[in-house]
Amino acid sequence: MTTPATTPTPPTPATTPTSAPGYRPGRTLSLRVEALRQWKRRRTLVMGGILVALPFVLIAAFAIGGPGGGREGRVTLMDTATASGANFAATCLFVSAGFLLVVPVALFCGDAVASEASWSSLRYLLAAPVPRSRLLASKLAVALGYSAAAMVLLPLVALAAGTVAYGWGPLRLPTGGSVPAGDALLRIGIAVVFVFASQLVTAGLAFWLSTRTDAPLGAVGGAVGLTIVGNVLDAVTALGDWRDFLPAHWQFAWIDALQPQLEWGGMVKGAAISVTYALVLFALAFRGFARKDIVS
Repeated sequence: MTTPATTPTPPTPATTPTSAPGYRPGRTLSLRVEALRQWKRRRTLVMGGILVALPFVLIAAFAIGGPGGGREGRVTLMDTATASGANFAATCLFVSAGFLLVVPVALFCGDAVASEASWSSLRYLLAAPVPRSRLLASKLAVALGYSAAAMVLLPLVALAAGTVAYGWGPLRLPTGGSVPAGDALLRIGIAVVFVFASQLVTAGLAFWLSTRTDAPLGAVGGAVGLTIVGNVLDAVTALGDWRDFLPAHWQFAWIDALQPQLEWGGMVKGAAISVTYALVLFALAFRGFARKDIVS
């Protein structure tokens, strides 16, 4: 009797390598690497230079023309700009929050992914391999970090320059009275935090557009353009209470921090609306990018 031939046993799945030795998805494209890559970009340095230069431009303007005289006897924040360094910092925040501070947020978030696609380097990053969710998370975290730095940079430079030009003192309130210098720093800090929170909807819109297009300028311009549309709609009083659902309706709610008694109502509503819109847009960006066919 002959013994049947023994069939070779195929290797078990456990013995088949599934990835390169030492590969760890969570260690690809670290935040430090991405932050250094974005720091070396010319647009980062140019944007920082503009934000640093603005306070000195305003100081020169006040030196030439003097502060405003108010309208019909009313005192506004611009009229108190030269009262102290704290007043000057608050004024710089006021004149820039509506548009200027929108630009760095749209720039950093809108350029994050689209710039890689325009350079035809996105597919090589994913082939490294960097997981798609990891790539988006790193780029979003760095973009939001640079956006927050832009929000802090302007009032910090304005406070330092204003203190040198106008002296250190209490924050004079347009409504009358003043806030001690120590409390004024806290009030301005609260205002900066709210301005950043209110810009999250712009960040979400720019980041979502950045995952949908290969043109960075399209993502940045689209986010800025739609933000302007929101401001226009907020000016249409015929919309009535519907304007409360527009993030632009609450963009200057931080002025409540410069009242004799700190008011939180408007800032809480505005931040909640902006964060809600931002979370939806971030989720759409991650969901769409996970299914997108990357060819650039």
